Amino acid sequence: MSDVQKQAEKATVVLRRQTWEVEAGITARELLKKLNLNPQSYLVTRDGELISEDTIIRPGDKIRLVAVISGG
Repeated sequence: MSDVQKQAEKATVVLRRQTWEVEAGITARELLKKLNLNPQSYLVTRDGELISEDTIIRPGDKIRLVAVISGG
């Protein structure tokens, strides 16, 4: 398999200034667990749209994680 094909099977994940390349085909919830992040502390967006925790990450996706801020 070429490097181009391998790249096409991955998705890019961005959280603040950190970037990861992850295998596509996992759910948003699995993605957070894989990155050792608490699923209740982050929102997952794709193309600026919020996605649910059971949404499958597709090859070539650019995923942005947004920390949930609570206050009182």
